[in-house]
Amino acid sequence: MEEEKELDPPDPSRRDFLRTMGSSTAAAVVSGCASVRPDGQRSTDPHNMKGPVSVTLRINGKDHHLRIDPRATLLDCIRESVALTGTKKGCDHGQCGACTVHVNGRRVNSCLSLGLMHDGEEITTIEGLGTPEALHPMQAAFLAHDGYQCGYCTSGQIMSAVALLKEPCGPTDGEVKEFMSGNICRCGAYQNIVAAIQEVRKHS
Repeated sequence: MEEEKELDPPDPSRRDFLRTMGSSTAAAVVSGCASVRPDGQRSTDPHNMKGPVSVTLRINGKDHHLRIDPRATLLDCIRESVALTGTKKGCDHGQCGACTVHVNGRRVNSCLSLGLMHDGEEITTIEGLGTPEALHPMQAAFLAHDGYQCGYCTSGQIMSAVALLKEPCGPTDGEVKEFMSGNICRCGAYQNIVAAIQEVRKHS
């Protein structure tokens, strides 16, 4: 009598694996979605995600009452809905820092944050730091030290640099570079950027 051979369970195909993972991920995303009801409370019902929602974005001291897509990022709200284009869209993945703004005094990558998450919070963009006639000290330092070349990353660099003034950054250039590592300058003006920041730190 021949011995019965143990049969190994069939290996799942790559297609089956991807189909299973895709379904699980979609379910997780949908279950984590939240919208805003008229009473201001969060709703986790994905059916309520349809249509625009009301939000008040307080940007540079001014309230903006908007109706936005619940999927709209803070960056798109600032640029497209409020028409403040100083904040730049670079990578749109939170890797370059060109979209840096301040929310309640802390720097954030606005491309990674939904606009509806900041209802009523204090938001500051590069336009809210200073004017051509009365520059913020950091803006003046960037000019004095040539802390830019093409200028595309400059608004994000300045916003991060201003935030750094209130953060526990050490005194050395190396420590400043570490705290500014989330902001990329493709032109390579890093030495001048650090010089500008250190100049302001000396007088603050």
